[in-house]
Amino acid sequence: MSEGEFQTRAWNLVGRKVSKRALLAEIYAAAKRSIGVPVPLDSPAVAMFRLVLGQYLDLHRLREHIAEQAAIVLGDNPDSRRLMTVPAIGPANALTILAEAGDLRRFRHHRQFLNFCGLNLSTLQSGKSRGQSHISKYGNARLRTALWMAAQTAIRMRENSFRRKFDNYVRGNPLDADLRRKAYTAIAAKLARVIFGLIKSGADYRPFFEHKFQVEEPSRASAVGATSTP
Repeated sequence: MSEGEFQTRAWNLVGRKVSKRALLAEIYAAAKRSIGVPVPLDSPAVAMFRLVLGQYLDLHRLREHIAEQAAIVLGDNPDSRRLMTVPAIGPANALTILAEAGDLRRFRHHRQFLNFCGLNLSTLQSGKSRGQSHISKYGNARLRTALWMAAQTAIRMRENSFRRKFDNYVRGNPLDADLRRKAYTAIAAKLARVIFGLIKSGADYRPFFEHKFQVEEPSRASAVGATSTP
């Protein structure tokens, strides 16, 4: 299809971008140099693509089966139901978190849960010298991986507080790989704190909507009049 037709059909699939037209033009140009190049159906490239695609589809079916089994195992578990109100937490992630963390109520503070996950900050010190702070990674690796993957999924969603925190974190330099890695870690830690708070308090997650509301401020005259004295 032509570039104009491609942009028309793909316009609603990209999501909210500042320069959507430029992004779609870049995708169209890249496709013409790669997958858009005509390749014979019996070529090794197509055979390899089909092999990789088949493996992807098998993994997808396996993941769906695991999610179905997780939903059956969890049943009416109130903690799992509460966890699945959080963005990016599905049956498989909820089962992993509950299986690896156990009863979160045994932790008195969210910092203890972060320590258990290995998401707490650690700083190397020797005498008067002090190194940079980084996550300790001494906790449960499987639990930390589940939170990390859930954080990446939450960031790809359109509207939630996790995505807003990520966007604010990388706003200075969105292309900085190290900054993005730190932002993913911060989101994973926030997910851990939210999960702990929900289980500890027994409350459901309240969705966050990034809508800007117009707040009508009082005029200067009315504000002065409100505080004036006779």
